[in-house]
Amino acid sequence: MVTAIKAFADKYTERFISRKFLAWITATGLCVYGTVTSSDWVAVTLAYIGSQALVDLAVKWKHGPSDK
Repeated sequence: MVTAIKAFADKYTERFISRKFLAWITATGLCVYGTVTSSDWVAVTLAYIGSQALVDLAVKWKHGPSDK
């Protein structure tokens, strides 16, 4: 059940909002709420964007550019 909900959420989240933007929104909300400090906010955001960029690069290198 949880897997089906996660798959549904991933499918529609990916369609409307990029995961990088979603990570930034989450980190920003936590920073505003006071759970995350500003330096942690920068670290979380940069880590996610950097790791996602590496994944995108590896996929393009292995499979070539996608024609979406």
